[in-house]
Amino acid sequence: MKDLVIDLEAEKNEILKRYRALLRACKPTMQKGDKGLIRKAFDMALESHQNMRRKSGEPYIYHPIAVAQIAAEEIGLGTTSIVCALLHDVVEDTNVTLEDIERDFGKKVAKIIDGLTKISGVFDTNSSLQAENFRKMLLTLADDVRVILIKLADRLHNMRTMEFMPRDKQLKLSSETVYLYAPLAHRLGLYAIKSELEDLSMKYTERETYQFIKSKLNEKKAEREKFIHDFIQPVQKSLTAQDIHGDILGRPKSIHSIWNKMKKKSIPFEEVYDLFAIRIILDSAAEHEKSDCWKAYSIITDLYRPNPDRLRDWISSPKANGYESLHTTVMGPRGQWVEVQIRTKRMNEIAEKGFAAHWKYKESSTDSGLDQWVQKVRDLLKNPDSNALDFLDDFKMNLFSDEIFIFTPKGALIQLPSNATALDFAFEIHSDVGASCIGAKVNHKLVPLGHKLQNGDQVEVITSGKQVPKEDWLNIVVTAKAKAKIKSALKEEKRKIAEDGKEILERKLKSLKITYNSDNIYKLSYFFKLTSTQDLFYNVAKGLIDMKDLKEFVASEKIIEIKSPEKIETEQVQSMLRSIKAKDSDILLIGEDLQKIDYKLSNCCNPIPGDDVFGFITVSEGIKIHRTSCPNATKLMSNYGYRIVKARWTNQQELAFLTGLRITGIDDVGLINKLTTVISNDFKVNIRSITVDSDNGIFEGSIMVYVNDTNHLDNLIKKLNTVKGITSVTRFDSAVEKAS
Repeated sequence: MKDLVIDLEAEKNEILKRYRALLRACKPTMQKGDKGLIRKAFDMALESHQNMRRKSGEPYIYHPIAVAQIAAEEIGLGTTSIVCALLHDVVEDTNVTLEDIERDFGKKVAKIIDGLTKISGVFDTNSSLQAENFRKMLLTLADDVRVILIKLADRLHNMRTMEFMPRDKQLKLSSETVYLYAPLAHRLGLYAIKSELEDLSMKYTERETYQFIKSKLNEKKAEREKFIHDFIQPVQKSLTAQDIHGDILGRPKSIHSIWNKMKKKSIPFEEVYDLFAIRIILDSAAEHEKSDCWKAYSIITDLYRPNPDRLRDWISSPKANGYESLHTTVMGPRGQWVEVQIRTKRMNEIAEKGFAAHWKYKESSTDSGLDQWVQKVRDLLKNPDSNALDFLDDFKMNLFSDEIFIFTPKGALIQLPSNATALDFAFEIHSDVGASCIGAKVNHKLVPLGHKLQNGDQVEVITSGKQVPKEDWLNIVVTAKAKAKIKSALKEEKRKIAEDGKEILERKLKSLKITYNSDNIYKLSYFFKLTSTQDLFYNVAKGLIDMKDLKEFVASEKIIEIKSPEKIETEQVQSMLRSIKAKDSDILLIGEDLQKIDYKLSNCCNPIPGDDVFGFITVSEGIKIHRTSCPNATKLMSNYGYRIVKARWTNQQELAFLTGLRITGIDDVGLINKLTTVISNDFKVNIRSITVDSDNGIFEGSIMVYVNDTNHLDNLIKKLNTVKGITSVTRFDSAVEKAS
């Protein structure tokens, strides 16, 4: 490899240029003395990272400067955040300590940087390091939301500059981003950042689809711009005539949202009509904001016919993240639907800059949903028992984008996620009300605990002193608060039962002349394959382990070594990897050195040769192969990145792999016969199952077939598309099919 030639003088000038650009971005929020503080942080970062380089070969200092620039320009944060952004990696990657930071910049900066620094050292193998790091970062949210905002700026810059990273790292970071960071940006009202994070994640996880949509958007760019111009002109004219001032812009939808629409509605790109939205940003005084927005709405609907089902009023009832806007969909001049968003400059700043702008205008807003949400996260963080992965799932659920408004019997308004149940509502009122809830009256009608609430419902909770939380309640509730409270109550109940089990076990061991000590309890837990001693005591109390089982243990006791649960977990994974590596396989190469290792194909996405895939080390079923576009891939990579292994297909053997095809068309005599002829005779493909539904002359069928690889499948789809009467043939994941 050719040595990299570095021009140090040019780099020095470039660093200075970037630093000056950062200072310009900070100017709007700067106060006296701030410039010196930013300079001090920049000098410390420059010195600490002086010999470090990024994967691309450029100086590492470019990264902290860029993160600070995003924090200032795109999120609108102030000097403290800029200082923290410049120093966000120094404690983790260099010799600088938190004590040094506190001495030079104060307690607040040190606390934020601690929240941004990953956990190191001893770590519980049963959990996930990524989840623990995420929880640590969120813990600081209880004190300072800037930790999250700087982390989002950091993640955005890493995603923008990820092309030099290895493929497995790209997949892991992209999955984590779309699973956690994009919903978090959405929740904090940072729509532009949320869309960019989703697009960048898609660029690496769904490469071909991303490039396809991108090129299609570019093809139609000139045509789209002319349409937007023709649409805007009469609107601008009418607004000016009524003395309403503002800007009208047309903006394209993000690639990720277009792809979502294509998947959701099973339509090709050509049938996605709302590829862009028109945004009207009014220059209104605070007291006229609402009336001006409705005036603009009136003008738009006089010019273009609105779709009555598509009016969204987030001005009267803002979203929980502070978002305010009027959305409507109207029929444009060429007979196609166009989404129009109407808002004021203040509303637009909150929509673009989210949390930071929200604080700026906080005095004028009365009771913000965003504050309530931060309070909910704080309550969730107060639960010390939850393990990091449970916490992550609960938190992920709390990042709901759609809310419903429910009324109490006295008319108070409660905000809940869509799909929330009567039991969620009870826990939202108070933990004790939830724990003793036996039912509810929704709009004066009696309903069970699992009844799903609709927007505008009035709910009265019915409680009983004899009621206690049940295990199956966890399947009923969707809010993190309810889940955490139920888990906590169940744990307490289990702990009480385990206390009784401990005494029973002590007596039983005594009768078998076995000493009751921690060594023997660990041995017993290992023998019965239980993850904790509490589970052992619980099983004894419940009668799942009796004298007969204990006698079996005594018989085998001689060959059992003393092992702690952590050691057991590690050894299981190690021995499984050894046994897997000992076997041989002809189809897939797995691991860093791409060896032949035995594997199982995952049922949730049915991968076939040619698909972009990865391996996941399971605890009990060896390595399972998933497609990178699998519905579960983002969750696995986000939570268990350390269990992900590379996988690549080889062409050494022809095997048949099961995959599903969804076929739609015009129902016609002999259509099924034509389809099965193409599949069985022309392509020599075996059909495992076929389900057909015909409604008003429209034919819909699902066929499970065995194919060799993606080429084989693509050719089959092409051939089926040529059958007269067929309108579309698409592949589906079996897990998705079952779910729908």
